[in-house]
Amino acid sequence: MDLILFDLDNTLIAGDSDVAWTQFLIEKGALDASAQETRNLVFYERYKAGTLDINEFLGFQLAPLTQYPRVQLDAWHDEFMVRCIRPMIPPAARALVSGYLQSDALVALVTATNSFIAWPIAREFGIKHLIATVPAQENGVFTGKPRGIPAFQSGKVVRIEGWLESMGLNFDCFGQSWFYSDSHNDLPLLQQVTHPVAVDPDDILRATANENGWQILTLRGEM
Repeated sequence: MDLILFDLDNTLIAGDSDVAWTQFLIEKGALDASAQETRNLVFYERYKAGTLDINEFLGFQLAPLTQYPRVQLDAWHDEFMVRCIRPMIPPAARALVSGYLQSDALVALVTATNSFIAWPIAREFGIKHLIATVPAQENGVFTGKPRGIPAFQSGKVVRIEGWLESMGLNFDCFGQSWFYSDSHNDLPLLQQVTHPVAVDPDDILRATANENGWQILTLRGEM
């Protein structure tokens, strides 16, 4: 059996779901544009530069989940999927995932995006396993803080190892392992698998992939 891991943002979707979710809430009038829009873009630029403080970002990203009842958040997410996420999914990404799901491989979505945002997207692809940053809840209400280690940079490796251990597995149990990602922030996990794949990569990841002879793939094509 093989292990197949996919990053989400700018890999399986042609955009960033965190950024898109905040922008969606601003457009719905649920967040103040003057207070949120600039910070949203600043965090995204820091992410691309590899200088993002994940805890500072999560304080920003998870705060809106505390301000509205779950039924409202779920209704907004349904609309978010239709308006924002589905148009960002390239047909080639759907086909790639579908091919693996039809095999006997163990397939998971691995993302720093919080699981409230990411679970519906995983289900859209038919992926049953999600390793994501977990927004903490108390009595069914989001607290605005993460639970455990965020699935970011080396935290992705830690979280995947824990997930595999929960099933009595580890990386060595698989004949081959693959990880598809666009970002140099994912180098710790890319270096962990037997087949790292750079998908529409940023400049740093592209250079690293060329240097190491890793596969470079585009999923964008016609959308």
